Amino acid sequence: MRTRGGLVGVLLLASVLAGCAAQSWVPGWVPLVGKKKETAPPTRTVTPGAEILPAPVVGQAVTKPAPSEVDETVADRIVAVVNNDAITLAELQESVLMFRQENRQQTSVSDEELGRQFLTRLIENRLQLQEAERDKITVDEVELTEELSERMKRFGAKTLDEFEALIKGQGLTFDAVKKRLRDSLRVSKVIRRRVSLRVSVTDPEITRYIEENRSKLDTGLSYHARHILLVPASDTDAGWEAERIRADMIRGQVADGADFGELAKQSSRDASAKEGGDLGSLRRGELSQEIEDQILALRPGEVSRPYRSQLGYHVFRLESKETLDGEALQRVRQQVREILYRQKYDTRMEAWLKEIKQRAIIEVRM
Repeated sequence: MRTRGGLVGVLLLASVLAGCAAQSWVPGWVPLVGKKKETAPPTRTVTPGAEILPAPVVGQAVTKPAPSEVDETVADRIVAVVNNDAITLAELQESVLMFRQENRQQTSVSDEELGRQFLTRLIENRLQLQEAERDKITVDEVELTEELSERMKRFGAKTLDEFEALIKGQGLTFDAVKKRLRDSLRVSKVIRRRVSLRVSVTDPEITRYIEENRSKLDTGLSYHARHILLVPASDTDAGWEAERIRADMIRGQVADGADFGELAKQSSRDASAKEGGDLGSLRRGELSQEIEDQILALRPGEVSRPYRSQLGYHVFRLESKETLDGEALQRVRQQVREILYRQKYDTRMEAWLKEIKQRAIIEVRM
């Protein structure tokens, strides 16, 4: 069971990263744009409006690393220099060890590989913070107090003293955490200025995406149908013909006003018979293609002609079906907007990081 102290460690691990993606929920049936890159540590991009988690300390590292395994004899060793700003081994070890604490059973990545990945993130974050400094971006005390209040709620601390005790229990100082939170807010502001505000998605782009992917989008729509299955008494031409005639008669009875559900209970050999032939709400692709084609060719309320399969003769009634119109279309357009925004955001973020790296002097000493 995770202790509250462990939760503090997890959230403070986030403090050594530039931020975490708060991905909007998008149904699996909406095709994603581009490929998602997967790495062990949290990703660096953020969704506009989502929470920005704390960034790493710039300058002097905390004096008392949380994990006892940190080798204090070499903790002050510089592992990278970003322009004139140093990243120490203590910062890097703290990041890796906190990640290990939270993911003991979930990762087989070596410390060496984690170290390389986290160092890359620390370097990128340091560059972002330097950009914030260049843009003279500041964080006032009101903003910092609000962020601290959010952290207190997340830790479950009711008072500031209790919050400080939890932080000290992780081997960190309150001043160090405040600095990380302040830096995090500065980074979020510079990302908003350099990335978020330069990304937009137009209505024509959304329309074009929907048109190009309509067949895939349709697979996520649902429909509701009923079904009657008539199985021939013998596998002979006469047996099959007899069931075809019965199926035609049932269809005629429905056309004359008979209740489809009652006829299904009386005649159907399908498992759905006791439910009046009700197949329930189905997603497109759940039934075999030939059966689904027969159902979706109908208009709501319409009954199909008898359809023969290997099992027997089928009579279908379409109750309702979703289409890419009205509210469903508006919902899909919003989901597509989020997908396209994410793609553009990630592209812009990658380009901006590449730009600031190219004009920086970065020395890695590992």
